[in-house]
Amino acid sequence: METINIPFNKPYMTGKELFYIAEAHFNGILAGDGPFTKRCHGWLETRTGAKKALLTNSCTAALEMAALLLDIHPGDEVIMPSYTFVSTANAFVLRGGVPVFVDIRPDTLNIDETLIEAAITAKTKAIVPVHYAGVACEMDAIMDIARRHSLMVIEDAAQGIMSSYKGKPLGSLGHMGCLSFHETKNIISGEGGALLINDASLVQRAEIVREKGTNRSQFFRGQVDKYTWCDVGSSYLPGELSAAFLWAQMEAADEITNRRLALWNSYHQAFASLEHDGIIIRPVVPPESTHNAHMYYLLLSDLASRTVFIDHMRQKGIGTVFHYIPLHSSPAGKQFGRPHGELPVTIEFADRLVRLPLWVGLEEQIEVIVTEVFSAVKC
Repeated sequence: METINIPFNKPYMTGKELFYIAEAHFNGILAGDGPFTKRCHGWLETRTGAKKALLTNSCTAALEMAALLLDIHPGDEVIMPSYTFVSTANAFVLRGGVPVFVDIRPDTLNIDETLIEAAITAKTKAIVPVHYAGVACEMDAIMDIARRHSLMVIEDAAQGIMSSYKGKPLGSLGHMGCLSFHETKNIISGEGGALLINDASLVQRAEIVREKGTNRSQFFRGQVDKYTWCDVGSSYLPGELSAAFLWAQMEAADEITNRRLALWNSYHQAFASLEHDGIIIRPVVPPESTHNAHMYYLLLSDLASRTVFIDHMRQKGIGTVFHYIPLHSSPAGKQFGRPHGELPVTIEFADRLVRLPLWVGLEEQIEVIVTEVFSAVKC
């Protein structure tokens, strides 16, 4: 009997990555902001409409830049979901900020916009919506709250490249947006990210913060005759080799997205009967959202059922995994942040959610996965 080995994730390469890396080496530019970095910046600005796009060495770095640009000081509060990756909170905690964790919606698993306003205090500085699974938060309501309370909005769109809300790309709706190109994302560079700046008043300082607090970018454009230390900052630039790899992915972004959507739709159609029978709950994509098929997950009945499911799939050679441990229940979350309310949806769904393999190249194996899912949920 043939052994099945289907990993949860397998990074996809278009075939041009190594060619472009060799070209970058031939050009003799390996540090940041070379020709490939500029191509990537242009692609992002064209596709998202951002005033400025800046590649970073991770989405974490982009979030840290956003915290610096917001001048987060000790005690400043930042509203965000608890069901997210640690970087969403850590970027602000590094500046002394206090994450205020709000519950998520039971349909999209995004921050519940109806709970945000009650979490605002005199110390609130910003709102950080996280577009879970590449499905948009209710951004009109969030931006309206932010306007009425003079708050900044930083979109954590780590999973959101090629997704949109009412026709507008994720990351382009808030004052800033943060993207990830980690190898588990749709468009990858191994490690990598980008900061999208939609507020023109932040552009110049963003360049300075990214360049170790210097006006080096202005110097290379001939705007100043020498560059010097101007502000706080750090080294947030990725190397040119990472940008060369990323450029190959950006060239194929539409094809990658379409192939992922085909896989996502195959899952979604296959599991409709299980949802109809009340065995699982499938992901929800609201009509105003166009998603990128970043992730396909199932919500099982409880933690015990999920444990049995993951164990069954592992024994069959198929990688399935749960996701975040809610930040408000973690040791650091308790130390540095606070929950607003009880967060019942976050707590329950964190125990029930399981993610299935979804990567370009999975097409020939998806029927095997679907068959084993049906077996696993009936164990």
